[in-house]
Amino acid sequence: MPALNIKSAESCRYDAVSLGEIMLRLDPGEGRVRTARAFTAWEGGGEYNVTRGLRRCFGLRTGVVTAFADNEVGRLIEDFILQGGVDTSWIQWAPYDGIGRTVRNGLNFTERGFGIRGAVGVPDRGMTAASQMKPGDVDWDELFGRQGVRWFHTGGIFAALSESTAEVVVEAVEAAHRHGTVVSYDLNYRPSLWKSIGGHAKAQEVNRRIAANVDVMIGNEEDFTACLGFEVEGMDENISDIDVASFEGMIRKAVEAFPNFKVTATTLRSVKSATVNDWGAICWADGVFYQAAHRPGMEILDRVGGGDSFASGLIYGFLTTNDPEKAVNYGAAHGALAMTTPGDTSMATLNEVEKIMSGGGARVVR
Repeated sequence: MPALNIKSAESCRYDAVSLGEIMLRLDPGEGRVRTARAFTAWEGGGEYNVTRGLRRCFGLRTGVVTAFADNEVGRLIEDFILQGGVDTSWIQWAPYDGIGRTVRNGLNFTERGFGIRGAVGVPDRGMTAASQMKPGDVDWDELFGRQGVRWFHTGGIFAALSESTAEVVVEAVEAAHRHGTVVSYDLNYRPSLWKSIGGHAKAQEVNRRIAANVDVMIGNEEDFTACLGFEVEGMDENISDIDVASFEGMIRKAVEAFPNFKVTATTLRSVKSATVNDWGAICWADGVFYQAAHRPGMEILDRVGGGDSFASGLIYGFLTTNDPEKAVNYGAAHGALAMTTPGDTSMATLNEVEKIMSGGGARVVR
């Protein structure tokens, strides 16, 4: 029996649509933000990265719901999105006041880290257009009903931006459910986003409301604890080194509390250094756990977006095979490849992902 009830491609305009903020990432390359004299510009956002990967790597029809201040920076981010092939029809444009006093676009200064120096992100996203989105701004019945979407993805980063964005997420997932669209949600807990608005307590209040309409819940062990309140027994000081059996126990608790979860999934990462991680993933569906191939000592160029690319591959696996075991392996392989290139978004191809899934190595391809 299929794990998920997914609409046919023929009945929908979009295979997948995401809701979230997209920022301009400014990357100092091998250097540091504090000493940089030049930056490479990319676009990135936890929710958007997923649908961009589904378009560029996997060739699916995707769109994004977000908002920008209508100025040169906003149009630059739009240009990046257009290069990625994601449909921009659902982007909202807010009039710019000339100074950014009332509305602006988000910037994300991110350095990759190396060896013992971890990656560092410095977001600058106050008063952004996306954070000011509110219920009623989007005609969800038009999107999910008349146009049709097979899969809708959003997450805890966007939900944490403001009181109104949390309500937008609630409105969106409820509408998606009404129209039979599969809903996935990446908890993506960020302490910096929640600390000034109530911390763990607020994160749990918001995320538990949203969770009631989620089919596929994604997150690591910290996410499930901070956002949903499920503790992991025997948690090590380094939460990345949590053993699989303990994590499985926590997932069972989550599914008991939210029987609407048809699938849950997470990456399993043990950080040896900024540039060497053990990497794997696990997926629960229909009472069974499926574990992707484990990759110890994996070398990393830029870890930002690895989890988003895992989600992207996972969604592709379900949309094309509806097989949890294949889906989690698509996710783990795509996430691994995404961390071998710079920027938030994947540069991998479907052939490369499937080569990694089949055990292919890193020999030169000529």
